[in-house]
Amino acid sequence: MREIRLRAMAKINLGLDVLGKREDGYHDLRMIMQTVSLFDRITLRMTKASGIRIQTNLGFLPADASNLAVRAAQLLFDEFSLEGGLFIDLEKHIPVAAGLAGGSSDAAAVLFGVNELFGLKLTREQLMERGLKLGADVPFCVLRGTALAEGVGEILTSTRPMPPCHILLAKPPVHVSTKFVFGNLRADEILTHPDIDGQLKALEDGDLKALADKMENVLEAVTVPAYPVIRELKAKMMEGGAIGAMMSGSGPTVFGLFDDERAARAVCDKIRQEGSCRQVYLAAPYQPQAWQT
Repeated sequence: MREIRLRAMAKINLGLDVLGKREDGYHDLRMIMQTVSLFDRITLRMTKASGIRIQTNLGFLPADASNLAVRAAQLLFDEFSLEGGLFIDLEKHIPVAAGLAGGSSDAAAVLFGVNELFGLKLTREQLMERGLKLGADVPFCVLRGTALAEGVGEILTSTRPMPPCHILLAKPPVHVSTKFVFGNLRADEILTHPDIDGQLKALEDGDLKALADKMENVLEAVTVPAYPVIRELKAKMMEGGAIGAMMSGSGPTVFGLFDDERAARAVCDKIRQEGSCRQVYLAAPYQPQAWQT
């Protein structure tokens, strides 16, 4: 096998809590993370010429060693002194800088693919350990599914799968800096915290309504005042029949959970027609499937 084609899948946060700031400057988090069916397509091809090259369908993405997908491949090439080279064809569909872990998912897929192509025989857990060197979301993107994430996001405990539903994703045309969000968050002043334990029980019970009722993201306290379009998108989704709507990660993507597909499609069409968001997608909770396409 000299080529492998992969799916790099997006994630959302069903609940996101910040417990406090650590001595190393990072924040202790407690989150419910969920893989969704929106994905990037990645083709990895072994080459005789040494070095790692990448091409993407988006001209503004870096096509050099600063790309997280390249860094993921280089990490394994360096550790195992792999011979030859690698060509990465990255077809992006997950919105960039959107709170959906697109870059982290691409890196996770490359770790998986290099492991397969070069017969490294690393376990999923070993890939997750290496993924943490690239970013806090990468281990979850290797794991996939539904999980409780703690620490900086690297302590993962798989849970019962999210109940079936329709997930509307809308990324407004604004750029939100994760550094800005966490830099302006007053973790010690958070008075109410998301009911993550309640969400875990809802997952155990397979209760979508209870899960949606308890969705909360403390980072909205910083992001929403700076970018009111996030509040507007949440309101449109709820008015259109969503049983819950929330910002994913540090934003700006908003997602809504629907138990009625026609309602989800109607809101999707409305947002597209209004022109407030060009990147609007309908997705579903992750169903276990092979990495390869």
